Amino acid sequence: GRRAKSTLLASGLATPPCNIGPRSTPDYATLASKAVKKLQSGETVFAGQRAEGFFVDLGSVFDLATLRPFQNLHLIPTAAAPGVDALADVNVHSLAIQVPISDLTVDGSVPTDPMSSKAVIGVWGAASRQKGGVRSGGSRSGVGPWVQVSRLGNPLFNEVIVPLARKDEWNSQGPADDNEFAKYVARPELAALLPVLYPGVFPNLAALDKDRADLLAILLTGIPAGIIPGFQNFTGTTQADELRLNVAIPPSPNPNRLGILGGDLAGFPNGRRVTDDVVTIELRAVAGATFPLVDPTFTPDGAVAVIEDGTFTNLDRDFLGVFPYLGVPYAGYDVPAA
Repeated sequence: GRRAKSTLLASGLATPPCNIGPRSTPDYATLASKAVKKLQSGETVFAGQRAEGFFVDLGSVFDLATLRPFQNLHLIPTAAAPGVDALADVNVHSLAIQVPISDLTVDGSVPTDPMSSKAVIGVWGAASRQKGGVRSGGSRSGVGPWVQVSRLGNPLFNEVIVPLARKDEWNSQGPADDNEFAKYVARPELAALLPVLYPGVFPNLAALDKDRADLLAILLTGIPAGIIPGFQNFTGTTQADELRLNVAIPPSPNPNRLGILGGDLAGFPNGRRVTDDVVTIELRAVAGATFPLVDPTFTPDGAVAVIEDGTFTNLDRDFLGVFPYLGVPYAGYDVPAA
């Protein structure tokens, strides 16, 4: 119900065609690069097809949390196997925006002190569509007010944390109201299921009968100062699902796929790089890897250190070293029909 103030930064910019094949769209990388535009206001933008950057074994995660690399330990066991990336060879229509840090901070500065509150920003995305539609002659046009139908901050928050009966409600509102969903973060269903689905593998997690203050911080407020030496991405006490980034933390010259869990403060959940193994990080956190940050008496189960969804080890992605970073889309000519 809030009206957002908008500013038109540019119009009439070029967008590349989809990658059809070597005859219709030869040298696609060069063709697509012509759609990267630096605006007078300082942003660099791109709109067009890209190779999907996210990787996850959707089939296994949603089949009773069956993690293929150690599904032999599952309640319903099968032989261990590599993960299957459900998003391999998939293209996505992408909007990429590179924004100067000074345009994002509250005072227009470029912070250098990671412990400064001005160094942290919180971001989320939302999609809306018109409430009604009219079909005529094979076409459809929207009518009526625009209604928010989905949003995203932290990957898998909606899919794994929010219960099925409340997903539409969560998608329809803004992060400022997420205190209504905090109880699902404090006592995530997956954390209760893992000891049941993997008998004897997670005894310490099974005995953990406390609210998950670690997940509440990571997902809903950001991590306050004093928890991890030299780091914080705290946005305040308002509980909201946002992807938080401390812009005073410089990019890592040697990124660790496990981000902060791997000792790399420039990685997820401090923002999210395209090479961060987000699913593995979140599964390990839910399983108890991050609880010692708030309760040093807790010892994570040994299995937590080897939890994998198994898609990173055989990751087939050619990310770019320059904007827009997502790889050249797969040509229709090369991808077999489903």
